[in-house]
Amino acid sequence: MVPVRQTISVVTGCFNEVENLPEFYRRIRAVLLEYPEFDYEFIVADNCSTDGSRELLRKMAAADPRFRVILNAANFGHIRSPFNALLHARGDVALYICSDLQEPPELLGRFIQEWKNGAEVVCAVKSASQENPVMFAIRRFYYRLIGYFSDVPQLQDFTGFGLYGRRFLEALRLYHEPYPYFRGLVAEIGFRRVEVPFVQERRKHGRTKNNFFSLYDMAMTGFVNHTKLPLRLAVFCGFALAGVSLLVALGYFIYKLCYWDTFQLGLAPLVIGLFFFSAVQLIFIGIIGEYIGAIWTQVKNKPLAIEEEKINFDE
Repeated sequence: MVPVRQTISVVTGCFNEVENLPEFYRRIRAVLLEYPEFDYEFIVADNCSTDGSRELLRKMAAADPRFRVILNAANFGHIRSPFNALLHARGDVALYICSDLQEPPELLGRFIQEWKNGAEVVCAVKSASQENPVMFAIRRFYYRLIGYFSDVPQLQDFTGFGLYGRRFLEALRLYHEPYPYFRGLVAEIGFRRVEVPFVQERRKHGRTKNNFFSLYDMAMTGFVNHTKLPLRLAVFCGFALAGVSLLVALGYFIYKLCYWDTFQLGLAPLVIGLFFFSAVQLIFIGIIGEYIGAIWTQVKNKPLAIEEEKINFDE
């Protein structure tokens, strides 16, 4: 009886990466050729690229029937679209990687060895980065902050780059998340996990698609999905500030009674107190708004992506 060959799924998202895609495909395939006992499939989800990436993906799919392409009907963002592509993976194990080449494809060989040794999840964690050192330091601070406050122990310096076994992929389907925080789900789902350090490379071509708002969106998604601490801090601070306000008011009242003719309250304390408490209220209203926004996203239950066309998929 001929044994059934196992399949490795390589899953990535794409938005205006026409300069990186050929090298990405070549480097991944070079590693796969070192493991002839495995079959493979590529799954690339394109988010309505405008730089010629779609035309290139069509040519690559025509040349390789195992190169599968999902062309989205619109840009569904760098969170939803790659996650939707991952759910299409049919392999025994899936490599989840960005197509911008900042995550070295050559680590796939190390991932496969760890998976063969029994790890269901192999996570690549950034030990260092060639990116802007200020941004790298901010990211590290965020990872440690959410790791400290999260209800589930989080992976430090983990971007989602890694190898995931079939049992993990099936467990992932049980989470009906319209706007998933994948890094948190990896920590929450569990299974035997191995961490592999790597150095994040500098982007060779193109520009990053992340800006302040997209990074803030991802950061707050992680917080509201995995901890209620900001809401509880709002309550605790509210009680504390109310107590301080009461003591200050009581102190002013007693001082006024003792020095009725000479003590005048003045306008400055009133103005400072007014603006201080107004700022605190706005901050906490914003925190509550983030959680309400997350609830709103869940209630709407939008699909992860609308697919305009799928190439080389045998439905």
